[in-house]
Amino acid sequence: MTDGLDRRTRRRFLAMTGAASATALAGCNGLLNDGSDGNGSGDGGSGGDSLEDFRGSGANVGGRGEISGTRIDDLPDLSGQLNIYLGGGEGGLYTDLLSLLSQRYPDFKPNFRLEPSSQLASKIAEEQSGGGSFADVFWAVDAGSLANVAAQGYTRPLPDDVVAAAPEEFRPDNAWVGVAGRARAVPYNTNQLSESDIPDKIRDFPEAGALRNSVGWAPTYSSFQAFITAMRLTRGDEGTRRWVNGMQEAGVSEYNNEFLVSNAVADGELAAGFANHYYALRVKAARPNAPLDLAFTSGDAGALINVSGAEVLQGTSKPQLAENFVAHLLTVEAQEFFATRTFAYPMIEGVPPVGGLPRISELDPPNIDLTKLGDLEGTIDLLRDTGAL
Repeated sequence: MTDGLDRRTRRRFLAMTGAASATALAGCNGLLNDGSDGNGSGDGGSGGDSLEDFRGSGANVGGRGEISGTRIDDLPDLSGQLNIYLGGGEGGLYTDLLSLLSQRYPDFKPNFRLEPSSQLASKIAEEQSGGGSFADVFWAVDAGSLANVAAQGYTRPLPDDVVAAAPEEFRPDNAWVGVAGRARAVPYNTNQLSESDIPDKIRDFPEAGALRNSVGWAPTYSSFQAFITAMRLTRGDEGTRRWVNGMQEAGVSEYNNEFLVSNAVADGELAAGFANHYYALRVKAARPNAPLDLAFTSGDAGALINVSGAEVLQGTSKPQLAENFVAHLLTVEAQEFFATRTFAYPMIEGVPPVGGLPRISELDPPNIDLTKLGDLEGTIDLLRDTGAL
């Protein structure tokens, strides 16, 4: 991807963001719950017959304009039972999509097991080494878990026509395909900072005078650790250690998660922070007048894009149904669901992100192998050695 935007265009996008629905639903932790009977599903809406059924509500959704791409009507019907290992899923919202697909296709029975992605990746490896996984599809919220399973040879290559709509970097060797993205970003308080105060490079943050004693991070949070892992891949361990030490010397404040970081920025408790992009959107959904905006750095770990994605597992007895299910996750309807209900980045060009965000093709992420983000051991050691953990 190239940086085709000027700084102003890339940074200021939340001004038009208003109240929006960001309902977080409790997930179900049972073994292979039937998504069609309401288990684990909250306000999934009714119908599943039209684009409006999949679309969220609120000011973010207004003015969506024309969207394009493969529609559900363009695909064969989903029919039969499909076992899905669902890693995370935005607090249960992904189960709502399963519910909508079940309503659309009465003969489709998606059974799911909902656990953290890394745990399910380990379970798949255990099952496959014993002769085959109980699941047909692994739908995870991070590329590292998907890559871990694929690297061990436990996936079936996805057909080109299923994955072609997604950016090439998010469908490596067709082993898996990204279906929704989350970008690293810098939420900042517009009462305290101007966009020119936010460095364009993550390396410059420790020396930025306007940010001294006023930046927050959440080092125990998995997305922050993925960000540090990306920095290790681009700058090496010593360079990353110097950056962490530099931020500590600059008076960085610690929070338990990145939603708290984004809220603290909106409250004026912090001038800026490190967080995934959608947390600022969720804050603005609840508080449309909060003095909050987002900045993106360029070409470094601060601009990392991670994805949730899906892969079809070796040993499935229903490869066509599994591939057709993955194809459904890349339809206009599903992409609109991810964009307007979870505030994630859509993976197909014809569906824009919400809130005036630049499209994913307009961001400038680092050129790294996402499959290596699953290597967290060195990151944890580094954060512990520096006292960040």
